[in-house]
Amino acid sequence: MMEKILILSYTRIPSSAAGLQHSEVFTQTQISNGNMKIDTHQHFWHFEPQDFPWITEDMPILRRHQGPADSRLGMDASGVLGVLAVQARCCTGETDFLLDLAASHPHILGVVGWTDLSSATLETDLARWQGRDKLRGFRHLLQDEPDLAAVLGNPAFNRGIACLQRRKLVYDVLVFGHQLPVVIDFCARHDQHALVLDHVGKPALREWLTSPASRQQWTQQLRQLARLPHVSCKLSGLVTETDWQRQDAPGAADIQHIEQCFDLALDAFGPARLMFGSDWPVCQLAADYQGVHAIAQGWAESRLDPAQQQAFWGGNAVRIYGLTI
Repeated sequence: MMEKILILSYTRIPSSAAGLQHSEVFTQTQISNGNMKIDTHQHFWHFEPQDFPWITEDMPILRRHQGPADSRLGMDASGVLGVLAVQARCCTGETDFLLDLAASHPHILGVVGWTDLSSATLETDLARWQGRDKLRGFRHLLQDEPDLAAVLGNPAFNRGIACLQRRKLVYDVLVFGHQLPVVIDFCARHDQHALVLDHVGKPALREWLTSPASRQQWTQQLRQLARLPHVSCKLSGLVTETDWQRQDAPGAADIQHIEQCFDLALDAFGPARLMFGSDWPVCQLAADYQGVHAIAQGWAESRLDPAQQQAFWGGNAVRIYGLTI
């Protein structure tokens, strides 16, 4: 029998009544946990070019403010009710920014923030968020580190990860496929709480057919990482690993390759350690929200039984991130 949890159904109320734009009032409904679809990977920002050097001028769709109301149309059309807000800036104000959004938008169920995990004052830094229950984890942009091995071997950084795990906070691991070998030993060292691999470890989908060796290496390393039972995986972020600059939307071959990646992740991690993530708004470079959701929906319906689908869409996220909903 599937576990029952308390989830939230919502109705919109006018901003004049609530004093907040797009405010929501939630009523409590007792339904199966899988009936609440949760998107475990969205970003929000007030765009300033200096804060996002990776958002270049050829990405106009991202060079604007991106708030919780902006993704709601796609979420509503896809039946997605809850979301985790994930850091996009490595700065001290990012966590507060996301927590403030979560406080005024009940559908933001949790926050994966940023702080300097190598700081000698990390314990004190974390203490100031005491009582902010929607803070569920942290992330650093490991993929952008010029010497990733040095960062992961840094004693201060490792003490920081251990500190998070003592506090039952999840650490999201963001790396490219070719960086997976360096990450495996790091993840093995930190086994006292959940780690989550973002974007299936970013396989090189642009080279999926032309570089069998790269594909095989990613597959082997993903399987090796998945042998660590405390590591889970987000099926997210793959539409922008395709050759999106050359097309308006993912083609049939791209979708097939994404599904193959999902299949490999399912085989490696099993259905109890997979979660859906849209990577909105970044996904819009390659596909709109509904398009990303449709890929995951079609895959899940054809590979997972009903109980496994419930876990994939909501139950796993609630358990892994410790969400209160």
